Amino acid sequence: MSNIDVTVAGGIADVRLDRPDKLNGLTLPMLRDLAAAARKLRGDKQIRAVILSGTGDSFCAGLDFKTVTADPKQLPLGMLPRPWRGTNVFQEACWAWRRVPVPVVAAVHGHCYGGGLQIALGADLRVTAPDAKWSVLEGKWGLIPDMTGVRALSELVGIETAKRLTMTAEIISGEEAARLGLVGQVHAEPYDAARALAESLTDRSPDALVAAKRLFDKTWRSSPRRTFARERWEQTMLLLGKNSKIARTAGLKREDPVFEHRR
Repeated sequence: MSNIDVTVAGGIADVRLDRPDKLNGLTLPMLRDLAAAARKLRGDKQIRAVILSGTGDSFCAGLDFKTVTADPKQLPLGMLPRPWRGTNVFQEACWAWRRVPVPVVAAVHGHCYGGGLQIALGADLRVTAPDAKWSVLEGKWGLIPDMTGVRALSELVGIETAKRLTMTAEIISGEEAARLGLVGQVHAEPYDAARALAESLTDRSPDALVAAKRLFDKTWRSSPRRTFARERWEQTMLLLGKNSKIARTAGLKREDPVFEHRR
């Protein structure tokens, strides 16, 4: 893949942005390959969790405008949505991680700007270094976040905070990002903390992890009635599944469960 490195071991997929000489600045091939990596992992039933990170000194400094605009035809083509997905190349690079059924954890250090921030917000969980630099940087260039960032911001922070971050393009620390609700955990070694979190998730029923992610994603803005109906459906399917029985049996015997691959 183009500057995207993917390795899988122990049920955890390690996905790294790998263009360290450019602070992992995003190119169109990188965006396409990020989405392709997510699609491939989505179908692998052995995967229990995914870690998104960046090599070198940064998670991602955002879009590499010089490279992306080098071919005038590529930018407008990349903006066109695919009817079967409802996203374009830029949006799918972030939203594809929402389509991955297992938990996705972003480990952020260094720069997390613009498109990089939106990729991080595409994950389910985020760990940041305290001195990482976060910014909805599009405002600096007279633009707005257009890689699903508006939807993600609306899920995590209040509308005033979302507007302020977008309109000012201010740079905030990882600690401030956590205070605002963009991030769930601050750690001096974010990748190590993300790895520990991913490993802890592999101890849980893979079917329950998938059901939990799907339940929250599909009902976050739903009415109580629809949410309760979805709860009942997901719980019924879990109770009928093998992994729930494995968890209950192991719990009663005080043993570590050995789960089957997710349904």
